[in-house]
Amino acid sequence: MTDMKDDAVVILVGSGGRPYREYLLAGAARRHPVWILDAVDPTWQEPYVRGSTTVPLLDAERLVPDQEALAAAAEEVARTHRVAGVFSYDETLVVATAHIAERLGLPGLTVAGVENCRNKHNTRQVLTAAGLPQPRFAYVTEADEALVTADSFGYPVVLKPRGMGASIGVIRVDGPDEVLTAFDVADSASRGGSLSYEGGVLVEECVTGPEISIDGVNFDGGYTPLFLAHKELGPAPYFEETGHTLDAADPLLADEELLHVLRTAHRELGIAYGITHTEVKLTARGPVIIEVNARLGGDLIPYLGKLATGVDPAALAVDAATGVRPEWTPDHHRTVGIRFLYPHANGTVRSVDVPAPGDSPGLLEAVPMVEPGTTLLLPPEGYLARYAYVICAAEDPDGVAEALDKAAALTTLVLDS
Repeated sequence: MTDMKDDAVVILVGSGGRPYREYLLAGAARRHPVWILDAVDPTWQEPYVRGSTTVPLLDAERLVPDQEALAAAAEEVARTHRVAGVFSYDETLVVATAHIAERLGLPGLTVAGVENCRNKHNTRQVLTAAGLPQPRFAYVTEADEALVTADSFGYPVVLKPRGMGASIGVIRVDGPDEVLTAFDVADSASRGGSLSYEGGVLVEECVTGPEISIDGVNFDGGYTPLFLAHKELGPAPYFEETGHTLDAADPLLADEELLHVLRTAHRELGIAYGITHTEVKLTARGPVIIEVNARLGGDLIPYLGKLATGVDPAALAVDAATGVRPEWTPDHHRTVGIRFLYPHANGTVRSVDVPAPGDSPGLLEAVPMVEPGTTLLLPPEGYLARYAYVICAAEDPDGVAEALDKAAALTTLVLDS
């Protein structure tokens, strides 16, 4: 029998896609031995894990996890190892992860807290009741209801699914003649994810202003911002994220109004432990939370934070999951940005060529994201049609923007229509 005291592990639910998440798995493994529960057998993950359990999805096409099987697998791990904590950075798995934490009596996000984040209708209700600035909103199940609601709010409005991520199915509507088509886009997108959030659409007042995201640490009911990024969006009426810029010394990290909104929101949503990713619009009436995600940010934003500060976000996620108060001290400060490159039209990739770091000032990385033969579809036919990304560093955000422009111009895509 294994000595459980000497064989403690942290369970990671879902390892994610290698291009976006390998740095997090590597960072977690440097902090603590990791056991993964995943839908596929490990390949690239093997150097980073103590062990693994394969738990197939209930619905592979819709990425629906088998929540009960994941909990049973975690209990099986706990029979032979001391489980110090459990966490996930996958949006589709955060609810299952919270159930595991509660079942094993581990620190972490609660089921109620995660559901308040995962279900965007819950988020709006809780934050509105707390008196925080929020757009007017309504949940509707029919296109005719969406039209009546949008007319009553006034245009523009935003239609979105309740439980998707990555801005999938989110669309701006500028007039009544666009509502029925937009409802179909948002409602159809909701049917590509978990059954728990299938069907129906949130209609929201369109709030305007620059958009930021904040990865923050929650511990024992307290909230502290970690990284703050400024977001770039693709062409309207969709809200696909095309880039992020992160300044390690961003003054918004110490903005009292923003901090009050973030701390109040996390308290009211019931988030006491773990790292969250919050998206905020900076409006004329103050910071307005768009959504709170019960996980680290996607789009390599935490990686930008690590490049900008030297702080490893995965290590802090492991600490919070194991009940250790996260502490961090940046060992450098710089400004870093990422630009995701999209095609101008739908088509099939023939080739992608990217520059080397020495080819462009400030270029740190340039990475192809697709193989030849991949079909890229822009919204509403498809989402996240990215063929490459570039990461650059500079002294300030303007310098990063210039460096990203130059690096992007050196990246070429050959596409067959």
